[in-house]
Amino acid sequence: MKKHTLPVILLFFFLVPRHVSAQQDSLPSQIIQISKSAKGIVGVSILGIESRDTLNYNGSARLVMHSVMKFPIAMTVLSLVDKGKYKLDQRMKVSKKDLPAGTWSPLRDKYPEGTEIALSELLGYMVSQSDNNACDFLLKKLGGPEVVDNYMQGLGLKGINIAASESDMAKAWEVQYTNWCKPEAAVHLLDLFYQGKALSKTSNDFLWKIMTQTSTGVNRIKGLLPKDVVVAHKTGSSGTNNDGLTPATNDVGIITLPNGKHLAIAIFVCNSKADEATRDGVIAQIAKAAWDVYGH
Repeated sequence: MKKHTLPVILLFFFLVPRHVSAQQDSLPSQIIQISKSAKGIVGVSILGIESRDTLNYNGSARLVMHSVMKFPIAMTVLSLVDKGKYKLDQRMKVSKKDLPAGTWSPLRDKYPEGTEIALSELLGYMVSQSDNNACDFLLKKLGGPEVVDNYMQGLGLKGINIAASESDMAKAWEVQYTNWCKPEAAVHLLDLFYQGKALSKTSNDFLWKIMTQTSTGVNRIKGLLPKDVVVAHKTGSSGTNNDGLTPATNDVGIITLPNGKHLAIAIFVCNSKADEATRDGVIAQIAKAAWDVYGH
C-alpha cells in the first residue's frame, strides 16, 4: 500500500504568556518529551481564552482531521439554523439507504430501517457519538463538504480543509489526507465558538451542550483530568493500516479550569506507529500538563 507522505514540518514553539512563570516556561519541553512516544507527528495548539496566552507546537502543520471535522460541520449546520433555513426541532426523514453498514453509526444501530428524527438529535449523534452516517446525511443536506469549507473560509479560517465525506474516506486510504487541519486553526475555531462570534447564543449553547456530552475519546483530553471537569470537545480517529500506521488520533476542545477560566486546546497525533493506548496517553499527558500550568 502506498505510504502517504506529509510535507516537511518545522518543529517550533510560539509562546506568548502575559505573565511568564517557571511552570509555563517548562511546558514546551514537557510537550516535546511527551510527544516522543507517539512515533509520529504531534501537533499542539493551546490558547488561554481569557488571558490570550498562546502556545503552538507544530501548530501550523496540516494534519489529518477525521471526525474532528464534525465540529465545523455542526457549526455550519447551526449557522443555517440561525439564518432560518433549518430549525433544531425540524423533523428529517432518514431512510435505510442513508444508513449503510460497515461504519460507526449508533443511529443505524438504533434505527436500522430508518427513522424520522429532529435535526437536534442528528447533531447530537454526529457530535456527541461521532456517528458517521449522521455526518454524511447532514453533509448531503448542506450540499457537500465544500459548503463547510466555504463557511470556514468565511470565518477567516484558512487552516481547515474539508474535501471528503466519511463514505469518501472509507473508499480509499489516501482520501483521508484530503481532510486536514492546522492545530492553530482548530483552536481559532474553538475561540470563535466560545466567544459567540460565529453563532447565535441559542446555537452556541446547544453546540456547547452536545460537545460536553461527547462519549468518544475518554482517555484523551479528559483521560488524566479530574472526573468532574467540564470539557466540550470533539475527537477524531482513523484506522490503522497493515504497516501499523495510524494517520489520526485527535482531540480538540475547551477545558473549564478550576479558576473559572477556559483553555482551548487541540492535540493531533498524525502518522503514528504507536499503539492506541500510547497515542491516547500522549494526548492525555499533554492536556494534563496544560491543566497543571493554566489551572491555577
